[in-house]
Amino acid sequence: MIEYPDIKPYLFKAGSIELRWYGMMYLLGFLASYLIVRSQVKKKNIAVSGEEIENIFFFVMLGLVLGARVGYALIYNTAYYAAHPLEILAIWHGGMSFHGGLIGAVTAPWLYCRKRGLDFAALADIAIVTAPIGLGLGRIGNFINAELFGRPTDAPWGMVFPNSDGVPRHPSQLYESFLEGAVLFVLLWFLKGRVKTRGGMVCMFLIFYGAMRFTAEFFREPDRQMGFFMLGALTMGQMLCLAMTAAGVAAFAILRYRK
Repeated sequence: MIEYPDIKPYLFKAGSIELRWYGMMYLLGFLASYLIVRSQVKKKNIAVSGEEIENIFFFVMLGLVLGARVGYALIYNTAYYAAHPLEILAIWHGGMSFHGGLIGAVTAPWLYCRKRGLDFAALADIAIVTAPIGLGLGRIGNFINAELFGRPTDAPWGMVFPNSDGVPRHPSQLYESFLEGAVLFVLLWFLKGRVKTRGGMVCMFLIFYGAMRFTAEFFREPDRQMGFFMLGALTMGQMLCLAMTAAGVAAFAILRYRK
């Protein structure tokens, strides 16, 4: 068993004001994504100004937060939020859904690009390659927060997380950071010049993220209020990932056929 490191969840604290690692990880992810997208847009000579890229990222962040929160309320804790609807606004209490966040992060900038007459597919294919950076850093933030930990294990690298039941568990946040962050980024970066279909890189993200998250979920403890489905074999996250992967395959086939 490996001892869980003594890491404070915040970088800086003054009274009730905290600068937390989790938020910092997402800010770093967005910053890295923004810089890479600006560089790639310039390299590919896509007609979009620096100001428009900044606006697109603003709508990505807005859609991500709103979608993730509403998605969590609708998918993972419907009964509670139906009884306490104002709690949906209390994002500082935790509870975010990746799949809901993905829908919001795509829908909001799509509406902006449509209004401005921008090539959303070309921009999305560039931006989606950078998404694993934020995902990988976000999982590290989950690890520092000692949340979303894994299932019980007797493996020598099992950890006893703070505020848990004292049982050694998989550090599944680190598995996800590696798979959904580092591995997925390298894979998408390799494919970005090889997939010629417009919108194809978004499909590749859906397919490979879904497959990697599905695999990692076998080591992650399911949400208490949800438990397992399909005769105790799959979590809600895995079922959503199966749908996500299938949607990516179907969308890519349709785009190829139209081309």
